[in-house]
Amino acid sequence: MKILRTLGVMAAGMMALSVATAAQAETRVTLKSAKAASSYYQMAAQLAEAMKTGTNGDVIVTVEESQGSVQNVMEAMVRSGNYVFTSPPGLVGLAQKGKGPFEGRPTEKFKAVRALFPIPSLTMHFVVRGDSGVTDFAGLEGKTILLGKGSFGAKEGEKYLDLFGLGDKVELADAELSNAVAALKNGQIDGFVTAGSWPAPNVIEAAAGTDVNLLSLSDDQLALTKRDKTVIPAGTYSGQDEDITTASLSVVAFSTTEMDADTAYELTKTFWEQKAKMGESSSWWNGVAPDMLGNIPGKIHPGALRYYAEAGFPVRDDQR
Repeated sequence: MKILRTLGVMAAGMMALSVATAAQAETRVTLKSAKAASSYYQMAAQLAEAMKTGTNGDVIVTVEESQGSVQNVMEAMVRSGNYVFTSPPGLVGLAQKGKGPFEGRPTEKFKAVRALFPIPSLTMHFVVRGDSGVTDFAGLEGKTILLGKGSFGAKEGEKYLDLFGLGDKVELADAELSNAVAALKNGQIDGFVTAGSWPAPNVIEAAAGTDVNLLSLSDDQLALTKRDKTVIPAGTYSGQDEDITTASLSVVAFSTTEMDADTAYELTKTFWEQKAKMGESSSWWNGVAPDMLGNIPGKIHPGALRYYAEAGFPVRDDQR
């Protein structure tokens, strides 16, 4: 009996040691994303699953809901260890300069922020009914357009109309963006503006039941927006026979220098290796390409740089 008890104690000890060893090998990462109902929260959940799958459970990502990119960047001041967050690079730049919503905040912590990899951009879509006769922005004069209220797309859309000389020549519908597809199909509006990673669900819905056109920006118009250039490939939406050139706001996954190089390397490597698989279920990942690294104005994490050197991805000297 004593022998059996001894064996039992040894077995229990070995099991405890095994669990402890597994826990030590497991890397835990916190990913601060967006509102739970948003597409970017869904992307974060997909990233978490991809990291778990791609590392055989060695990296576990916990997704946290956020009220937006400002909160994500702000928390970089106080979060330690393996903190990852998503944000437009320009917002990180403001934080590092102590400007905008970060005025008066200590910039030292923000200067420790480093990029890992790009994720799908906030892409502007200008959608008009096919029977409206509108084929370019000049044709919007006298038309009724729905921008929505308060969102990035609404603010950006209104800015573009002003930049293109249409601010007082377009009638803006007083309605939420959630009503856009129904209003377009019912002929209550001539078009709507939305921002989101492509393919955007509301544009898919609109194009599926109605003949629609997406407007392209000229090079001059794109320059006025001071945003990044994005091409939505032909065939992305029903009836879209040509590529659409539009403006986008890049979004990037960031960490800080508190994350060790090996973890940053593993996250970056796994992201790119799992991207195609993610794109099979959610096509917005298919729009992410290595050349999007060029839209990152700040520094890239040394661990991520190690992977990019191995993969032969383009990185500028100022990003190192």
